[in-house]
Amino acid sequence: MRHSMAELQSKGTPGAGPALPLGRVLIVDDHSLFSQGLAGLLQQAGLADSVALARSVDEAAGVLCSDAIDLVLLDVSLNGETGLMLLPRVLARELPVPVVVISSSEDETTVRAARAAGARGFLPKSAGRTALIAMCRSISQGADYFPGQGRPNDQIQGLTPRQTQVLFLLAQGFPNKRICQSLNLTEHTVKTHLKAIFTHMGVHNRTECVTQARQMGWL
Repeated sequence: MRHSMAELQSKGTPGAGPALPLGRVLIVDDHSLFSQGLAGLLQQAGLADSVALARSVDEAAGVLCSDAIDLVLLDVSLNGETGLMLLPRVLARELPVPVVVISSSEDETTVRAARAAGARGFLPKSAGRTALIAMCRSISQGADYFPGQGRPNDQIQGLTPRQTQVLFLLAQGFPNKRICQSLNLTEHTVKTHLKAIFTHMGVHNRTECVTQARQMGWL
């Protein structure tokens, strides 16, 4: 595993924040070595009382229905599906659980896609123990955790906030169905947003849209 788990376990733990530890954390990741290592670290560092593991969106949804979960750590890329499809299910709950996306992709577009789908934070898999503790502390205190990123309500000039979210997910290669699932929108609404984005940018298809958005520094 190329992640810095060995480095994480060798460092000392900073002083505990007032809202730690979390009760029960759910890790959604289809790589057992990583999820088991992260689960052990969360408990060794006193960040969580207990940890549950899931390998798919459906399995995670089942855990959320049966367990009291305080934080979900969600891999954005699961086997055959995107982890972001779990977010509409979480956000639809009467008391939504904070979700932090964990990913080996650290580019800004991935971070923006996670935020657009409703994630409360982002943690790269290469992060160290200090970042993990800072994230858990922020979430446990009701704050978001997007270190080094722009404001959560940033949007592209000329686009509505929802159109901006659609664009970020489009740049991740999401087909319309997955954009619908991630943002809890109908397919008709997504198509309407895409048409408005294409018109605004003067492009004719998805490839031109993403290429031009990158050239303009939007992604």
